[in-house]
Amino acid sequence: MPVPIALTIAGSDSGGGAGIQADIKAMSALGVYAASVITALTAQNTCKVHSIYPVSTHFIQDQIHTVFEDLDVKAVKIGMLGTPDVICAVANAMNNYPDVPIVLDPVMVAKSGDKLLQDDAIQSLKEHLLPKATIITPNLPEAAELTEMKEPTSLDEMSELLQVFKKMPIKSVLLKGGHLGGDTSDDLFFDGQADRCLSGLRINTSNSHGTGCTLSASIAAGLAKGLPLIEAVTQAKTYLSNALQHADTLGVGKGHGPVHHFHAFWPKEG
Repeated sequence: MPVPIALTIAGSDSGGGAGIQADIKAMSALGVYAASVITALTAQNTCKVHSIYPVSTHFIQDQIHTVFEDLDVKAVKIGMLGTPDVICAVANAMNNYPDVPIVLDPVMVAKSGDKLLQDDAIQSLKEHLLPKATIITPNLPEAAELTEMKEPTSLDEMSELLQVFKKMPIKSVLLKGGHLGGDTSDDLFFDGQADRCLSGLRINTSNSHGTGCTLSASIAAGLAKGLPLIEAVTQAKTYLSNALQHADTLGVGKGHGPVHHFHAFWPKEG
């Protein structure tokens, strides 16, 4: 049987912890061949995003079409897009592949606090890409921006915000509750019909760079394997939790280090 193939459309992280690099690592660790389309280059490390160099919309579309004309892509993850023009370019290119499931991670801010999505791009994202996505995976600040609501500070407020998402033209959403704090990390999942709370133990580590990218890429990997959406989501959460549990063993960088994508393969600590 041929290996399942997933495509990540996102920005490059020169520090290797997030973006395209995290997506490829996560997909590979989960047994999926990863193809990539780079939307922007960043000079970035675990402490900051120093600068961003955009890729032309023509070249972004050329990358997408070139991958699809040769590879049997079974799922797509979309991450950092940056500008309205890039969002429209990706949306227009994906019109040619309507049957391929899309995991949309609405990347707006890096772990360092640096902004990765222009303010005028949010409406473009809502109009052109949210309706195409099989699932969107916003964290709480991103969800607040998308819904024009205040950022939730409790699980009850998360539930209220989820009701707003249900009225938007989306198919499904994984509302990530990591910003709430507490002993557990509770996500709310709505599959278009019913919602449920997916709770996990909070991992005490500051090395969480690339968590959002890793989770969305892992969901795309599950979909590429043919898993039902809820199974792809739950397996992705389990993988990310394990990657966070082993993150402190890497010792990469002086800031927020990356999660350990290859925790199951590299030699165990001790």
